[in-house]
This record gives sequence, C-alpha cells and structure tokens, in this order.
Amino acid sequence: MASNWKCLKCENTNFETGELRATGGFLSKLFDIQTEKYTSVTCKNCGFTEFYKRSSSIVGHVVDFMIGK
Repeated sequence: MASNWKCLKCENTNFETGELRATGGFLSKLFDIQTEKYTSVTCKNCGFTEFYKRSSSIVGHVVDFMIGK
C-alpha cells in the first residue's frame, strides 16, 4: 500500500489493511466457495474503511474449496 494514503473522512495517514473473501454467484454460494477477494484499508483514527477488489486465480478457488476456506 502506498505510504501517501490519506483518509477521506479525517485526513489521517495511519491505516491498517485486511482481507475479505465473499461468495459470488449462485453456485459459489451453494458450495460455499469464496470467489471474490477484497483488500480493506481502515483508518486507525476514525475507522473509515475502503475496499479494493483483487483478482483471484482458479487454482486459489480450488485450494479454498479443498481446505474449506
């Protein structure tokens, strides 16, 4: 993450990042496969959070399905 990030709400520059995974369409919900990946950036001052969609690979989906993530 770039060191020049600034919160849109309070203009603080301290942040933490995280990851969120979610199901996509009907079949991924049916088999509980998280096909969507997002990176979150959360302001350490006010808690405002932004999400950025990440690309994911087919191999990653298979591994997630096999280990039950």
